Amino acid sequence: MGELAPFLIIGVTSGSVYGLAAMGLVLTYKTSGVFNFAHGAIAAVAAFAFYELHTVRGLPWPVALLLAVVVLPPVVAVGLERVTRGLAGGTVTTKIVATVGLQLAIVSALIAHYGGAGLSFPRFLPTESVGIVGINVGIDQLISAGVAAAAAVAFFVFFRASPTGTRMRAVVDNPELLSLAGTNPVAVRRWAWLIGTWFAAISGVLLAPQIGLDALLLTLLVVQAYGAAAVGLFASLPLTYAGGLLIGVLAALATNLVAGHQWLAQLPPAMPFVVLFVVLLLVPRHKLVEPGAHASPAPVAPLVSPATARALTVAAIAVAAVLPLLVGPRLPVYASALVFVLIFTSLHLLVRISGQISLAHAGLVAIGAATFAHLATGVGLPWLGAVALAGLVVVPVGMIVAVPAIRLAGLFLALATFGFALLLEKVAYPSDWVFGAQGTLPATRPAGFDSDVAFYYVLLAFTVAGLGLVALITRSRLGRLLRALADSPTTLSTLGLGINVTRITVFGLSALIAGVAGALHAAQSHAASATPFSALQSLTWLAVLVLFGPARGAAPVLAALFLVVAPTYGTSDALTDWMPVVFGLGALLVAVHEAGRAQRHAGGSTAQQGEPSRAAERIGAGSAAAERAERAVSRAGDRPGYRISIGTAREGGR
Repeated sequence: MGELAPFLIIGVTSGSVYGLAAMGLVLTYKTSGVFNFAHGAIAAVAAFAFYELHTVRGLPWPVALLLAVVVLPPVVAVGLERVTRGLAGGTVTTKIVATVGLQLAIVSALIAHYGGAGLSFPRFLPTESVGIVGINVGIDQLISAGVAAAAAVAFFVFFRASPTGTRMRAVVDNPELLSLAGTNPVAVRRWAWLIGTWFAAISGVLLAPQIGLDALLLTLLVVQAYGAAAVGLFASLPLTYAGGLLIGVLAALATNLVAGHQWLAQLPPAMPFVVLFVVLLLVPRHKLVEPGAHASPAPVAPLVSPATARALTVAAIAVAAVLPLLVGPRLPVYASALVFVLIFTSLHLLVRISGQISLAHAGLVAIGAATFAHLATGVGLPWLGAVALAGLVVVPVGMIVAVPAIRLAGLFLALATFGFALLLEKVAYPSDWVFGAQGTLPATRPAGFDSDVAFYYVLLAFTVAGLGLVALITRSRLGRLLRALADSPTTLSTLGLGINVTRITVFGLSALIAGVAGALHAAQSHAASATPFSALQSLTWLAVLVLFGPARGAAPVLAALFLVVAPTYGTSDALTDWMPVVFGLGALLVAVHEAGRAQRHAGGSTAQQGEPSRAAERIGAGSAAAERAERAVSRAGDRPGYRISIGTAREGGR
């Protein structure tokens, strides 16, 4: 026990901060119905604000701390509350994309201004040690744990005993009733966002001295609060804080247990994501309840007619065919863009066409890249066979990602897939059967096509084939099933069709295209590397794709051009560095616009029964099965309590 005591103390210290951050996350989620993926970015903003004020501007650390932790959060909270209020009528995907875009914008702005390298964070707390039961413990560690615990206890008391705390509980249960009682729900939610932002800011300032000032690392470290929130089932604040302590202790003990086992070295930092993934898979579904109503996506009129779209497609392929004659030394950039067209096409099939949410897409592309490198360079398989097998190997991984989709939907599906992606990055990537300890594997191009121009046409052929495959799927019966799945899974069940089979099928097809894209990415770069495929890249890809969502079928092409090609035409490095900020803010604005349009659409229709009608039409209205489904849905809609939501159907209960 004496050997484990230091690890327990370290675990309690870090776990207290995780618990505090998670409490703020759960509080804002319960009161607004929006899970804030930018929670870690807010923690990073507070830490950088303290650094700017104290180290750069020379303010005394108490003044800098006051401004960064007390004065700044209310400003951020007001903006966040206003944004989330605009998302109230949006779909789950819209809400996720909005906060993902906000996170991308904040983190990218910090990196653009301060650089990507970590900075030394000033240690403003005493660093001396004191002995506790024979163990030397840093005073700064004790203060961090004490501040986090005191803030948690104070909030428990405030939440249970104060009038504002009572109103917060009421706004979760029934905001309309609270409004009738004379209390403005908006004001109550502002208080919740203020407290949640305070907790994030305190967490960032307490964690930064331990890990340094790194925007990505700070954001990812606070992401560990997701596991603590899962322990509290995204509802219970006391259990959430206890979950933070549990995760901190488990991670610290795992550090001791894996000593000497190189292949398990990444398990301790992955422990929060293990907890997140396991909880979401094992907890009964009825325990995971998303607050707020679930909107259906409003129908979007095509920007152009089908004939015009076909003509534009032919013109785009013709331009791509002569591009090597036009762009000169920039050809490798456009070749990389072709790979990303395939990546975005696979994500478009999953998110936009079938309405499924996955934040593990970068992991699927990474496995395709690593598999191709092993097969083509290590085993020596023919190049084309290695590409095909790389795509096929990723299919079962995509089906594993689909497992949470069988029992989860919306936010919880997104979190489960994100947890899976983080597990891949932390545990699988460093293993010998993926990228290895070096993180890079050599990759080859096909014989006779090694030049940039020749390989560009190879990539163009694969891209056209991928786009054609998705176009065929979209126009087939499977495509109609996928669009019906996005509209109303309940209608598919009414028609006697297998929802789970459809979900697993679309995840598998998306994974196949992603795996092939990963193989082509490795060949284009002459190496398969883990660096481009961090879990946070999945969030960036989703944000950029949604930014061009109104373009429908052209979205993958525009997203790839904007992500890969546009930054290379910047007149300065600064402009290139700030491009991701544009991606993030653009995704946020598009999400808010779509949420407003969905709310207006819902307000102008009796949409609860219309949603199954649209889904049945996609499958094939006029058939006997569809007509029977319509009658069944109509009868069900007459019963009280019938409501269809994204991914779930509630009829009284589950």
